[in-house]
Formats: sequence, structure tokens, C-alpha cells
Amino acid sequence: MATKPLLAALAADFQRQTGAAVRLESMGGVDAARRVQAGDVFDVVVLAADALATLAGQGHVRNPQAIADSRIAIAVREGAPTPDIGSEDALRRALLAAKTIGYSTGPSGRALLQIFDLWGLGEALGARLVQARPGVPVGRLVAEGEAEIGFQQLSELQSLPGITLLGGLPPGLDIVTTFTGAVGAHSTQPEAARQLLDFLSSAGTAGVKQAHGMSPSASS
Repeated sequence: MATKPLLAALAADFQRQTGAAVRLESMGGVDAARRVQAGDVFDVVVLAADALATLAGQGHVRNPQAIADSRIAIAVREGAPTPDIGSEDALRRALLAAKTIGYSTGPSGRALLQIFDLWGLGEALGARLVQARPGVPVGRLVAEGEAEIGFQQLSELQSLPGITLLGGLPPGLDIVTTFTGAVGAHSTQPEAARQLLDFLSSAGTAGVKQAHGMSPSASS
């Protein structure tokens, strides 16, 4: 879901420039991978790099291509006190003071839990962790009071009402998810799919990616 607004904007640009229609279907990454594995036919599949690499290894997609990098941001409920998160120590104190901590499914959530474990706080924070349900943004949990502080990709947090963005993770703790695209193994129009992927990863799309909280992929 982190890529939904970005892909919608880029698909519209591609259609204006080429006249080729693009029908976009967005869902949580876990559901998307399951549908591809189950044999649903897509011309292009866009997922986090590790998930798409798994699908490629299984023969479901071909020739993965990096599209955009997405970084984790932190939010609290609108009107709530804004804790200091400017350093690693400050963030640790903020988390230990929080009653509930929202985080996402997928690679960014797993990376966050690894940081907690490295800090030796996995057990201390475990009972406070609230994992967003697939397809539900962490920002909604924060806005509705289910989580006092929440972590999710900036692209998903920046447009949600009812929250205050605190910024990204402190220096040295940055979590970056690379989203990649690939042609579906059973695509009925693989050449058109490849043209779309080339456009999605092109240098001319950098401004659109930045406007949606992402950046051109360093892997491309």
C-alpha cells in the first residue's frame, strides 16, 4: 500500500505520454504476493525487493527492476505531546515512555523489531506493540488512539489526517525499503509491461517520487 499514491500518479503520467492505459490494483504486500503465487495473472508486479525476489525465484515474475526507495517515519496523534526523537537515546526514552507502539507488517516492520532486539528492548516493549492489520495504515491506529506512537513509511503517513509527523528515524537507524517491479511470468503483453517498468524507474520520475515521500532507488 505504500506505493499506491505514487504508482497512481506515475501510471497517469505514463498514460498521458504514451496513450497506453494502465489499470492499477493495490493491496497489502502479503496479499499481493499470495495472489501472484496462486496464479493470478498480472502484467507488472510491484513489491518490496525481498518479496519480489522470492517471487522471481519461484518463477512467477521476471527481471526485477528497482523503482523507488522508501524510508520510515514516526508519528503521534494530532494534538498529543511530541517526544524528542532526534537521537538514538532520545528515541529509546520515547518508546519506553509510550504505552502503545504501532508498527506495520512487511519488511519495514520486521526491521524495526530487529532494532528493538539489538537494543535489548524486545521483551520490554513486546506487550506494547500493536501491529497494523494488512491494508490498515499505522497512521490510522495513531489517529484513532490505538497506538500512542507509530512507525511506517513516510509515503503512507504523510497524507493521513489526525496525526503529527515527528520526522524520520535518528541518524544511523534509517530503515529503507526498496520497491521493485517485474514483468509477470504469464503477462499477455510483456513488451508493454517492460516499457511501463522502464518509465517507473526513469530519472524523469524523481520529482513525483519525492512528492510522494519516496526517492529514486539507489539500486537502479
